Amino acid sequence: MKKRNTWFLALVAAMGGLLFGYDTAVVSGAEQQIQEVFGLSSALHGLVMSSALWGTVLGALFGGRITDRFGRRPTLQSIGLLYLISAVWSGLAGGPVELIIARFIGGLAVGCSSIAAPVYIAEISPAEKRGRMTACFQLNIVIGIVIAQFVNVLIGKMGGPDMWRWMLGAEAVPALIFAVLSLFLTETPRWLAERGELKNKKSVPLSQIFCKANARPIFLAIAVAFFNQMSGVNAILWFMKRIYMMAGFTDDIALKLVALTGVMNAVGTIIGMSLIDKFGRKTLLIIGGIGYLISLFTCMFAFHAGQGVLATVCVILFILSHAIGQGTVIWVLIAEVFPTAFRAQGQSIGAFTHWFMSAVITLVFPIAVAAFAPEVLFGFFGVMMILHLLWAIFLVPETKGRTLEEINEDMKK
Repeated sequence: MKKRNTWFLALVAAMGGLLFGYDTAVVSGAEQQIQEVFGLSSALHGLVMSSALWGTVLGALFGGRITDRFGRRPTLQSIGLLYLISAVWSGLAGGPVELIIARFIGGLAVGCSSIAAPVYIAEISPAEKRGRMTACFQLNIVIGIVIAQFVNVLIGKMGGPDMWRWMLGAEAVPALIFAVLSLFLTETPRWLAERGELKNKKSVPLSQIFCKANARPIFLAIAVAFFNQMSGVNAILWFMKRIYMMAGFTDDIALKLVALTGVMNAVGTIIGMSLIDKFGRKTLLIIGGIGYLISLFTCMFAFHAGQGVLATVCVILFILSHAIGQGTVIWVLIAEVFPTAFRAQGQSIGAFTHWFMSAVITLVFPIAVAAFAPEVLFGFFGVMMILHLLWAIFLVPETKGRTLEEINEDMKK
């Protein structure tokens, strides 16, 4: 496969990440108005906010089998249509039930894209560039987040009771672009070699995946996804505007700070992409882990002392640390550690863990915010990141510069 063509295919597949990022971030600007317009209780508000994530859990659970059964290419094409349906329906939703269903459909797309896109890119990439190319998926996630945050700022200036509809519905534009470009994707050589032309061949049974030979990659996939969410990153991203307002800023300033944080997320991801094939996955996890501890515990102190500016700086530092470390590494590492026959369903295990934890945290976060002071929440996430750093130092192997087949042999040892 020609170098230029490989990059084009990787970037198209990575657009699934752009929509992933937009979909997960756009609600940070709309969630308060949605709660006010529909008069939602804290519990129902948490359900509306987490509905996309429960769809993501389901998409992650079955996305691996779909990707294996029908191929990486048709799965990515279907994802584009799901994103488009979700965006249009969310913008037109007549009540909380419709909004929950529409967001749930978008969640299905997010869950499937977190499997199909990294697997697709990893399977078409040369070993020496696989980290950077697969991390394009994460870069597109943060670009999607930035786009969503700036769209929220622009629409926020317009005001009006339908502001949230335009925020959610605007996703239809990139969704349509992705759906069209996905028609130009070709199937990965590794999937064709594994399945041949027998596209009706059944996926590998789960009983074969959960075996002793796969114990190490399964542990790594679950652990990296678990710690990713126990940092609190998705809760912070989804409720970032509210967090900045808790720090003492006005609605307008909070929206601008959200956009600035999105830019820093993109900057951190670019830094991580430039380093991942040079320093490796393990090193980035350690660097990001140290940043987690500094930012989370300082943020805990800042909220306790009523230092809103310091708390804001720490939230931005937290996002930067996440982007350089976990944000860049997670989808690369999960896509690398499983053999081809199990790769999509192995990605499904990691993605399911990631999104299940995210859904649970997002569901309870509005209730936790009402029950506990901010410093308690940031302190809890900080304690969890101590465990993350220990895991990264002592249990994570290095996979940089090795072919997928070589990594698979290492996983058996």
